Amino acid sequence: MSEPQSQADAVQRDAESNGGRIAIDPDGRLRELAGDCVHCGFCLPACPTYQLWGEEMDSPRGRIHLINQVLETGEGNEATATHLDRCLGCMACVPACPSGVRYDLLIEAARTWGETERGDVPTVLPPRSRRDEAMRSAIFATFPYPRRLRLMLAPLWAAQRTGLDRLALRSSLLRRLAPEAVAALSVAPKRLAVGSDRLPDRVPARGQRRAVIGMLTGCVQQVFFPGVNHATARVLAAEGCDVVIPAGQGCCGALSLHSGRRAEAAAFARRAIATFEQAGVDAVVVNAAGCGSAMKEYAELLGDDAGWADRAAAVSAKVRDMTEFLVELGPVAPRSELKLTIAYHDACHLAHAQRITAEPRILLSGIPGVTLADIGDGATCCGSAGIYNLVQPEAAAELGARKARAVRAAQADLLVTANPGCALQISHALSAEGAPTLPMAHVAEVLDASILGRPAHSLLTDEP
Repeated sequence: MSEPQSQADAVQRDAESNGGRIAIDPDGRLRELAGDCVHCGFCLPACPTYQLWGEEMDSPRGRIHLINQVLETGEGNEATATHLDRCLGCMACVPACPSGVRYDLLIEAARTWGETERGDVPTVLPPRSRRDEAMRSAIFATFPYPRRLRLMLAPLWAAQRTGLDRLALRSSLLRRLAPEAVAALSVAPKRLAVGSDRLPDRVPARGQRRAVIGMLTGCVQQVFFPGVNHATARVLAAEGCDVVIPAGQGCCGALSLHSGRRAEAAAFARRAIATFEQAGVDAVVVNAAGCGSAMKEYAELLGDDAGWADRAAAVSAKVRDMTEFLVELGPVAPRSELKLTIAYHDACHLAHAQRITAEPRILLSGIPGVTLADIGDGATCCGSAGIYNLVQPEAAAELGARKARAVRAAQADLLVTANPGCALQISHALSAEGAPTLPMAHVAEVLDASILGRPAHSLLTDEP
């Protein structure tokens, strides 16, 4: 099946055949969830957009107030849409809330109110501008499809080689007319991945087999950071896992789900579920925070679908972040010394949505010679947040600059994270300061270097 046409068309047909959109609140569940908020204000200091602007309607409790208004009246105005769009969806407010308010479910539902997914479906929020809709359509026609995304690499490489990207970034006219395009150019990797992103269908365990796991390769991860997937497979194999990498796997639906395109996300989810069911694995291991978060939500996403609810719950129960799985499994592969000071950045969909903060640190600190350095205000989002840095570039840039300053202050040799979007965003924010950017790696790459006995400088330079 040709991905650029057939898979995209299949996803759209699947989305349309399953209703296109959900009713605004058919069973009153959203009203019940919103009613849990007692407006105590504990969420305010945790919220990045409230930190930026100090505006009540740009805080979680303010947005819940707006959601309640829409639930009561059946419609919202442009201000409502603006404040809901400004939410990063970082979920920092969820663990901060003493009342246990499920803001994650509320904001994901509210995002559907402004997304048509098909042009003939009415929404309860005013339509976005044609430019905004065109930008979003281009994003969702490209990023969930690795083959399409890969087609962008040739012109991007040419622009970087000729300096056209730098000319475009300096253009005040382009910044005024198409700030989203400037944002996309800004966060694009400054050095494109070299080598193949192809992986074998199966990587056998080294030594005694301890588990059979399926591995998600992702979309942005496999195109922009193929080395992360290769490192993940090697680490899992070294720890005694048969790694099954289904060749036909597609997007997990994370970008769509977290942006309100719920029917589209459900269509992607059904395909991912079927793929990993056929793989017959003990666990599904994910090395991108946003993807893992979305896959753990499959049971919620497809809970009302009689044909898929049980299947979604079964696959969701098997999903593990790579660091979570490795800590549960326990190490057997010997580690060699890496004399490095590492600043670990908590990706929001790992720390807040999945509540995984200790596991990456346990794995990194278990490497001889590694010292972990804290990043100040580390729980605050870097501004990546799925497609946020493309559609809300000014707010994302402010948050990125804050994160860059905090990373610099940590005085580390290496910055490590567990999400490709964070890596792109922070790398851009650091380079925007005009100083040399800090070397960056995924947790899997650091573990891989230690297990293979590679020297520390291999993580700091492009040398093998």
